[in-house]
Amino acid sequence: MKIISWNVNGIRAWYKKGNLDWVKRETPDIFCIQETKSHPEQLPEDLLSVQGYYAYFSSSQVKKGYSGVAIYTKTKPDNVEYGMGVEEFDQEGRFLAMYFGKIVLINCYFPNGGMGPHRLKYKMEFYETFLNHINKLRKDGYSVIFCGDVNTAHKEIDLARPKENEKNTGFLLEERAWIDKVIENKYVDIFRHLNPNKINTYSYWDMKTRARDRNVGWRIDYFFVSDDLVSQVKNADILDEILGSDHAPIFLDINI
Repeated sequence: MKIISWNVNGIRAWYKKGNLDWVKRETPDIFCIQETKSHPEQLPEDLLSVQGYYAYFSSSQVKKGYSGVAIYTKTKPDNVEYGMGVEEFDQEGRFLAMYFGKIVLINCYFPNGGMGPHRLKYKMEFYETFLNHINKLRKDGYSVIFCGDVNTAHKEIDLARPKENEKNTGFLLEERAWIDKVIENKYVDIFRHLNPNKINTYSYWDMKTRARDRNVGWRIDYFFVSDDLVSQVKNADILDEILGSDHAPIFLDINI
């Protein structure tokens, strides 16, 4: 099964650039999108009904043009969840979970910690709620795959300028410590697992400073799999040559 995840930074603008054609050529079994910045009623029919796919959307209820996630899947899921059951964290349209037998795939757009201390607090509380949620799924007998824009680079190898960003959100010690905690709870950052020493490979670049031209980037987009699925992973990578957003698509190829 081939799964692609991409923060598109606005699905309507992304679509106008012709990127849906790229997805159709890639023919992923599942395509996860973050930061749609839209509601389904704002989308063209081409995005609502992609041939061969079921489409699901979770949109922000607090303001339009903000946040939002979507999943296109060739296989109809047994069940779909549009949040974690906590209104404070569900109303921004950041979470979609799909159940396929005893496997749960979660597409999540984690909060950015910028815009003041209140948003960093929100981000950290969201992180803890999310980890508790997936741990409950494991206790209930499910294997877990989660992907999306985590909005934190884990180690110095995961961003071009670690020293300059030690006091900036996205590379704060408490944010990075949460990823440590995820790994301690037996979820595997599969790209880094397969590429432990690969450098200069990022998934996000600041467009205002044309950072992508210089590859001054951050790896903040991830696939994590519960440890029981690691042996079934065939490949995982960042498609950093694909344009269309300030993020690159990432993919996971797994036997399930």
